[in-house]
Amino acid sequence: MSSFEITGVPIDELNIFLAGAHPDPFRILGPHRVGDDLVVRVFRPDAKEVSIVAHRKAEQRFAADRLRPEGFFQATLPGMKRDIDYHVHLTSWDESAALVRDPYSYGLIMGEMDLHLFAEGNHLRLYDQFGAHLRKIGDTEGVYFAVWAPNAQRVSVVGDFNGWDGRVNPMRRLLGSGVWELFLPDVNEGAHYKFEIRTPRGALLLKADPFGFFSQHGQETSSMVYNLDRYKWSDDDWMKARPAQRLQTSPISIYEVHLGSWRRKADEKNRALSYLELSETLIPYVVEMGYTHIELMPIAEHPFEGSWGYQVTNYYAPTSRLGSPDECRHFIDQCHQAGIGVIMDWVPAHFPKDIHALAEFDGTDLYEHADPRQGEHQDWGTLIFNFGRNEVRNFLIGNALFWLEKYHIDG
Repeated sequence: MSSFEITGVPIDELNIFLAGAHPDPFRILGPHRVGDDLVVRVFRPDAKEVSIVAHRKAEQRFAADRLRPEGFFQATLPGMKRDIDYHVHLTSWDESAALVRDPYSYGLIMGEMDLHLFAEGNHLRLYDQFGAHLRKIGDTEGVYFAVWAPNAQRVSVVGDFNGWDGRVNPMRRLLGSGVWELFLPDVNEGAHYKFEIRTPRGALLLKADPFGFFSQHGQETSSMVYNLDRYKWSDDDWMKARPAQRLQTSPISIYEVHLGSWRRKADEKNRALSYLELSETLIPYVVEMGYTHIELMPIAEHPFEGSWGYQVTNYYAPTSRLGSPDECRHFIDQCHQAGIGVIMDWVPAHFPKDIHALAEFDGTDLYEHADPRQGEHQDWGTLIFNFGRNEVRNFLIGNALFWLEKYHIDG
């Protein structure tokens, strides 16, 4: 019997996939032509039974065979075309059932121009493409994930929606770019996730999203899906007047503040004030004292509180210690409505070695220098960005533009 007769793929290649080392899951999973028929392959270790429902019609339901005990299924749809509209019906071991879209039925999503601009370091809206974005494709809502990991053998999205199992949702590698992408139907806002990365040497890393918009803090380090398009700003007057401001010749008085330290609640275990509480207390104080601007010491997510925010791990997420991204934007919005400009300390000079973050992101010195004489701050024990790499420069330039646009930061 030929190794192609059962599954349509070589057995050794299937074994590589089941071992979590295959670089192209779309070659294995999803719809494929086999002779005059269409086969749909699904890998769901949590499923007892799988079937394919075509055209949302119960009478066009095709049972899938479990070809491997690990949870690899294949259904044959006689005479069907590859672009058929289908769902996957899953029956779990507890007999619960679900009808879902197949993530491996979608074509390429990120455009060639986006990849080209990123590769040359000139994508000015990088944050619109990378990270986790709530998106609707066709009639299906879900989350689109994209990450840069050019030296990885395999990258998967893992989270509370798939049992943190890196075998379930491996991503598509976009050849020549080092970018990996995947659209996961039915994943919702608030989902916790990371990227599981198989390094060139076969080690597995769990990495937070470099472009994540919301993150846990402290010892909990997952990224969280967040909708940045929901907030309604009320600082139109300030934003329209901002381009005409002559800051070089105007009097400026700046109040520099570490939000996590300002007027802590001593009677509540000395906790920090939230973004919402700071809106009601810090802003009136700054106005009363006659300041024109607030300078925020770093507010991007960081694990070590003793760094005062100067050892950033999540450059696109305001720290969740004080609240949500929208609550942070509310604070800035209120500053502007009170006539107060907002400046933030931005930290592109170095980043910490925390294993969940940027350090050796894909198992290699990706964001940092390989040579420690170039790439490490000896005094701080932190790593220095490799500014000679186009993608790294673009990551940082995009980040500065992100805070200016999405958070209305003034400088």
